[in-house]
Amino acid sequence: MTTPRPRYRDLGLTVGLLPPGPLNAITDVPGVSVGMTTLIEGAGPLVVGQGPVRTGVTVVVPHPEITDAPVFAGCHRLNGNGELTGLEWIRESGQLTTPIAITNTHSVGVVRDGLVAADVDAHGRTSAAFWSLPVVGETYDGTLSDINGFHIGTEHVLSALGGAAGGPVPEGNVGGGTGMICHEFKGGTGTASRVNAGWTVGALVQANHGRRPRLAVDGVPVGRELGVDVVPSPWDEEDRIASAGSGSIIVVLATDAPLLPHQCERLAQRAALGIARVGGGGEHSSGDLIVAFANGNAGRFGSYKMEASTEPFDVRMVPEGSMTELFWSAIEATEEAILNALIAAETMTGRDGITAHALDHGSLLEIMTRYGRGPS
Repeated sequence: MTTPRPRYRDLGLTVGLLPPGPLNAITDVPGVSVGMTTLIEGAGPLVVGQGPVRTGVTVVVPHPEITDAPVFAGCHRLNGNGELTGLEWIRESGQLTTPIAITNTHSVGVVRDGLVAADVDAHGRTSAAFWSLPVVGETYDGTLSDINGFHIGTEHVLSALGGAAGGPVPEGNVGGGTGMICHEFKGGTGTASRVNAGWTVGALVQANHGRRPRLAVDGVPVGRELGVDVVPSPWDEEDRIASAGSGSIIVVLATDAPLLPHQCERLAQRAALGIARVGGGGEHSSGDLIVAFANGNAGRFGSYKMEASTEPFDVRMVPEGSMTELFWSAIEATEEAILNALIAAETMTGRDGITAHALDHGSLLEIMTRYGRGPS
């Protein structure tokens, strides 16, 4: 069994004002499970189709019966140089009807097809009435991985989906985040949660975005303190000008609050503020996409396949005046999820010897202490 990587709070640091859930993870929201497949193979010069490979798949399952009992959902685009499939149906219907998967940019299609295959198998391949529109997002791992070798297959999607579970969530160089770079440090997968006003909001991010000088940790300019003259960037100077800040971030928000679709959309918008607090700006070439779902009405409105039904049903909603508390939960959970991705990540050398250095814990603690934000 892999030893869990340290997290931001394991260093004695805190961020924000709200308390996290017991696991400080998206799985603090009842019913939510997460599964991953990680592919790390080969070293040395890039040989397309052979490697090196530094990639994977992450799957978030809102609740066990999601394909038969959808949940209300909403989405937000901070910047659109990226992909998150299935959002048109979410915008149209306000419903999330499948698990959510995240992978690398050139594997969105095969991951989507894998989720469709699992959905079809669960409902019988002979059913002419069944259809599936999965939600699949991406960030670009081609700096470290053989992205054009198409190493993700349906079997990797099914493995991640079949292994989805509650409990602690692996972070750093795992799942879809395996080959990702964040603020020119090694990035990847991160998660966090907040509890406020009786409701839990959890975030899971695939962090592959940001410029080094912009990185802020609890308001401290860590990126300026640890410039590329101190910790090298994965890119040389010429490539930095073109590449730094051009990556992407996918944010998945979950809550147990009974939100309606427009409230889920409002919640998704606030994750952008969490990205900004760490120094992300939704740069021109960055794909910064967010989806939020609410389990609070799960099972109350039956299957989205019941088009013929004319019977009304009752749903619940949080009063609009109480949304501010949930907004802050989304902001802080997103912020800490990004920090957890950075802290849990390990230095990784990928194709052609390109190295993404981890954010050194000792250096971070020294800087945070010097700015009055050190361990209490």
